Amino acid sequence: MSTKRIIVYPISANPPTWGHADIMMRAANKFDHLYWVAAENPEKKAYFTREDRIFMMEKYVSYYKLKNVTVDEHSGTIIRYAEEHQAQFLLRGLRNTTDFQMELELAAGNRGINKDIETICFFSKPHFATISSSLVRQLAMLGEGIDQYVLPSLTDFISEKINS
Repeated sequence: MSTKRIIVYPISANPPTWGHADIMMRAANKFDHLYWVAAENPEKKAYFTREDRIFMMEKYVSYYKLKNVTVDEHSGTIIRYAEEHQAQFLLRGLRNTTDFQMELELAAGNRGINKDIETICFFSKPHFATISSSLVRQLAMLGEGIDQYVLPSLTDFISEKINS
């Protein structure tokens, strides 16, 4: 009897970028099911509502035509979400050494809660490594084009939300 390999990929992205979506898509191709979760980070200011973030995330899932991805939201400890959904893995994306240090600390904290759920990391593709949600927001605030950083069908939505 085989066990479904389930992974949870939480992001607090404001907004989700091509980098987030690429990691989601690559993981969806390696696991039976992926939960892509709009997670709350109390240390980050939310520029978009949960509903906005879910809307944007669903656009990426639709763009990649993925049938094994569920977009969801969660505001508590992500390890508890993973437990509730019988996930064996948490996914984190790494762009640089700063991300590595933060993710290492988060993985240690999650492991302290549940040793059976492994944290795995996917490295960003080099051309996505410099993209961040804050860069996208800054460019949108300045009226610059952001379509190389996010799904082009979301550029007007993002710019309107940022500048309203």
